[in-house]
Amino acid sequence: MSTGPIRVALADDQGIVRGGLAALLRLESDLEVVGEAATCADTLAMVERERPDVLLLDVQMPAGEGAGSRPAPSDGLEVAARLHERPGAPRIIVLTTFGRAGYLRRTLETGASGFMVKDAPVEQLIDAIRRVHQGLRVVDPELAAQSLAAGPCPLSPKEAEVLRAAALGGSTADVAARVFLSEGTVRNHISSAIGKLGVTNRAEAVRAATDNGWL
Repeated sequence: MSTGPIRVALADDQGIVRGGLAALLRLESDLEVVGEAATCADTLAMVERERPDVLLLDVQMPAGEGAGSRPAPSDGLEVAARLHERPGAPRIIVLTTFGRAGYLRRTLETGASGFMVKDAPVEQLIDAIRRVHQGLRVVDPELAAQSLAAGPCPLSPKEAEVLRAAALGGSTADVAARVFLSEGTVRNHISSAIGKLGVTNRAEAVRAATDNGWL
């Protein structure tokens, strides 16, 4: 842990949000904004370059261009999971517009230290940065209660992958092409997901899984 200002990095694809947040954080004498990124790939590169103490990380960001043979992460939660694999990774606070219980559960599974919605008061976010820098965990208590009530995601990783592909629209053949599976296998995964989620069709399955933060 550094003895100087807390080095903070920001990852959000919305420039106005990112810039406004950076300006507010720079008003705090014990915080230093050392980097910004707008895609998942740029976030990984920026963290490697700047070595921040704390990373504020949006969930829904474009992937960007991956480095080497490994594709770029698909969203902020995958960024968090990859950073958790690295030695000396920053402490991460995941920020999202959507306060979904499933997002919270997935966030904690990545090893992130905090989860907050973007409409939280800025004073609360600043306090969260200081707390996670001290090694504490910051989680919205209402979302924590919702997460416990919702339970774990009932979908298998492959079912979730197929539903994410289905969310982009198109025919079963289109979905199968996106996930490199046969049409029959895709139908089986979708049918299983529909049963687990207690809905009646593919569109409702996508909506239910999305609303719970499982995709």
